[in-house]
Order: sequence, then structure tokens, then C-alpha cells
Amino acid sequence: MTAPLTARPVVAYKSDPVRGAVWHDIFAREAPDLRLVDWTPEGEAAHAPYLVAWTPPADLPRAMPNLDVLFCLGAGIDHIPVHDLPQAVQVVRMVDSNLTAPMVEYVVMAVLALHRDLPFYRTEQAAGRWTPRPVRPASERRVGIMGLGVLGQAAAQALRGFGFPIRGWSASPKSLDGVQTFAGGASLDDFLSGTDILVCLLPLTPATRGLLNRDLFARLPAGAALVNTGRGGHVVEADLLAALETGRLSGAVLDVLAIEPPPADHPLLAHPLVLATPHVASMTQPAGAARQVIQGVRAHLRGEPVAHAVDRSQGY
Repeated sequence: MTAPLTARPVVAYKSDPVRGAVWHDIFAREAPDLRLVDWTPEGEAAHAPYLVAWTPPADLPRAMPNLDVLFCLGAGIDHIPVHDLPQAVQVVRMVDSNLTAPMVEYVVMAVLALHRDLPFYRTEQAAGRWTPRPVRPASERRVGIMGLGVLGQAAAQALRGFGFPIRGWSASPKSLDGVQTFAGGASLDDFLSGTDILVCLLPLTPATRGLLNRDLFARLPAGAALVNTGRGGHVVEADLLAALETGRLSGAVLDVLAIEPPPADHPLLAHPLVLATPHVASMTQPAGAARQVIQGVRAHLRGEPVAHAVDRSQGY
């Protein structure tokens, strides 16, 4: 039986209205016990205990004084001023297969592009040159993944299928079948020295901001390559440009940059050894995201832990 309108907990939605139409349909059909309303600075949305957003309203504690849970429309929460929120407000990341599968596709595509020298061949094609390079077996190209969360683990298993030796680095120890794992700063040198293609899938935190810099590139084997699908803030872009110019790195695939959208004359966009895409590696699918939020709201109403809640001490 549908609960009376006034008794239903309100979930405020603040994002793209076209995708929002899917959210409203899912809530109407699958969650008649909840009420989804579009965000406005006044009225019931402003007093809702739940908010779904990529960019929350400014001064969120004042804008939504009754907020209990903020559901972020993405796997990363580095753009949200979490530490400015009251401790009682939970922040929840979006983690589901509809985010994982496209990210795995992108990482596999990027690693294969670098493994098979596509940045080099793109430049040769533009110059009208026909310059074949020897084909190196995947078994001789070591792929290192920084970040062994849900996305990193899935990417590691997919890349194993191509025969790449896979190693993974994370802040805390992880165990993954068929993957040589490293943990913590003390093991970073060993991890990097055996990595030919480095994939960044780390969350952006104060500890990881600027981590992909000149010092780190110098610890990779000469001619290594980079895939960054984390955040633009992980990379010191001037250091990456210098590493590409000197040959320290042989190429890069970047889905994120420090400023998005970047200026048209951004040097990484024009660099012949860089393949860049506009932050499209993975996007939240509205139907799956709506169902995750429904599950989270219902868990919170029952007094149970909400899946994928952010640990503020870790930043993710």
C-alpha cells in the first residue's frame, strides 16, 4: 500500500533534469514509500533529510538544515567540502556495476592503446609516414594499478585476461588473485620500478594530490607510460609535460585534467604523445543510481549502515 503523501520521507534531487526524469520514474514505480522532489532553495526540498547531487547547494548546512544523508552522483567525492558538513551528515559515494564496467572498458582501451603504440602511430599517420614498430608481447609489459578499490580490482582482472603481468598499489594491504600487491609508502619504489604502464585509479585526497609528479615519474622505468582516470589533481601537469618531452614517459592517456573543461590551447591537448578524453571514462547511469539511493535511504530509515558511506578520516 502506498504511504500517505505527508508521511513519505523526502529525497531532494539536484542534477540534470533529463536524467532526473528517469529518477522520478524509478521512484514512482519502485519506491512509492519515498517522495523524490527536484531541488529548489525553498519548500520541501530545502527541508528534506536526503539529497542526491553532484554539486550540492552552497553553504549546505544552512541550505538544508535537516539533512541526514548526502548521496554523491559519482564514485569520487573530492569536489564536495565534506569537512564543512556537520559530523551527523553521512556522505555516500555512488558505487555500482554501471560505473565499474565502463571504467574497466576505458582502462583496457587505454592500456592497449599505449601497449600497441597508438600515440606514436597517430603522429606518424598525421605526417604521412608509414613506420612500423616491433610488436611487444603483453607478457613483457608490466601494468601497475594505483588504487585497488572496486574499480582497480575489476580493471586488474580484466587486464590479466590479455596476459599482462599485473601489480597493484594501495594505501592499505590488499590481496587479489593473480596480482602482485604493494601497500603504503615504503613499498612504492618497488611497485614503480616494475611498472611499464601506470594506471591511476586512486581517490583524490590531500595525500594523493600531486602524487603523479616529477619524482614519481623518475622512479618508473625509462619509457613507461601513464593512464590517469582518477582526478586531474593527481597530476602535476608541468612535470608530466617535461617527462614526455625528455622521453622519461613514452605516452599518456588522460581522461581528467586539472581544469575542466581545459582551455583550447592547453599543452597536453596538443601534445602528440597524449590521448585525451573529456572525463567520459565512466558515467553514473540514472536507473542504477536511483536504485542504489533507494536502498540507501531505506537502510538509513531502518537504522542500518548505508552502503558506501565515506570515511571522513580517509577522504573516501
